[in-house]
Amino acid sequence: MSTLWNKGTAADALVTAFTVGDDREYDLRLAKYDLLGSLAHVKMLARIGLLTAPESRLLCAELQKLLDEVAGGAFVIEEGVEDIHSQVELTLTKRIGEVGKKIHSGRSRNDQVLVDIKLYLKDGILQIKDKTVQLFGQLQALSETHKDTLLPGYTHGQVAMPSSFGLWFGAYAETLIDDLHILLAAYRIVDQNPLGSAAGYGSSFPLDRDMTTAELGFRDMNYNVIAAQMSRGKSEKAVSQAVAAIAATLNKLAADCVMYLSQNYGFISFPDHLVTGSSIMPHKKNPDVWELLRAKANRLQSVPNEIALLLANLPHGYHRDGQLLKEILFPAIDTLHAMLDITAFMLQNISVNKHILEEAKYDYLFTVEEVNRRVLSGEPFREAYKTVGQQVAENKFTPRKTVTHTHKGSIGNLCTAEIRAKMEALLAMFQ
Repeated sequence: MSTLWNKGTAADALVTAFTVGDDREYDLRLAKYDLLGSLAHVKMLARIGLLTAPESRLLCAELQKLLDEVAGGAFVIEEGVEDIHSQVELTLTKRIGEVGKKIHSGRSRNDQVLVDIKLYLKDGILQIKDKTVQLFGQLQALSETHKDTLLPGYTHGQVAMPSSFGLWFGAYAETLIDDLHILLAAYRIVDQNPLGSAAGYGSSFPLDRDMTTAELGFRDMNYNVIAAQMSRGKSEKAVSQAVAAIAATLNKLAADCVMYLSQNYGFISFPDHLVTGSSIMPHKKNPDVWELLRAKANRLQSVPNEIALLLANLPHGYHRDGQLLKEILFPAIDTLHAMLDITAFMLQNISVNKHILEEAKYDYLFTVEEVNRRVLSGEPFREAYKTVGQQVAENKFTPRKTVTHTHKGSIGNLCTAEIRAKMEALLAMFQ
């Protein structure tokens, strides 16, 4: 096994297999970011005199070739090489000789891992943000399209008051803004440069951390080198909390769709090719996509807790425990991407029932509307409430199935412009 820490002795094969695990596979995702970190580090080493200008040019050119190989899918972590960091240094040394051995001056695998993870998570966060914003726009458009289609509102599982499909779709759009605030907080935590903290106790070399911060596009840096090491786990946990927040919103939407698709509700429908059947009941149209979405969302909501338990009781400094963070968080990010994609696809094909309120069981939806009409005519609220309640008790209530008010807070005003402005203000903070 080729490792950066090898001093002439080999680890036992069983120990190596256990400690490396699947880490090499996850490290392939980090190859681009490890190379970007190495490019910035090499340029900085040249500036402070630890590399000559020709050495720096040679290293940068070879690192760029490796970046091209990553982009083209040709880069691999060879069998017997422990991780991405070992592979990069080994490849450089094979291709350009002894100068390849100079790139590790002033850094440790510890801050290399941190740089790779943070750059990877920054890109991942922005990709999640973009898909969430697209879903927001889709929900807002559906809200406008169906703003005049009434929908029964329920509280305690009981028929309550009139709602609308416009309000329903728009509610999920606005809720995504809250989720994106959590994602923004995670982005701010991740967007700090740890390079130069080395193993967590800095370096006696005159490293130019301001330079690498600018080169790598970080907004700020972890100034305290111990704090930089402590950001391992904190960054992943912050991102997992944002992932869980978006998942929770998708979970509730999925739960609604499963319920609304059932024959007892019949509020929405999808084309036959987007639902599944039963092996024994020919009439069944099962909402398997939404059920699996609901389940996957619940699994994602467990990820912050899994990370918290992994990190519990660790003192400061580097610990190999952190290696397992990748196999917890990376698949969770993949799952969220798949969930956002399938949600958008399903919503492209949703149909709403425009005749729900024709059923007599929804007549009592309008009792509050009748109370409010009486109050607006000058009748005291409590008297109006009692009168309408008596009509209901005596089965004499005749609903007027219209909702005309359009002030903010009513179902006739979706506040679409105001909600869009909230989103635009939030997105500006990602810049």
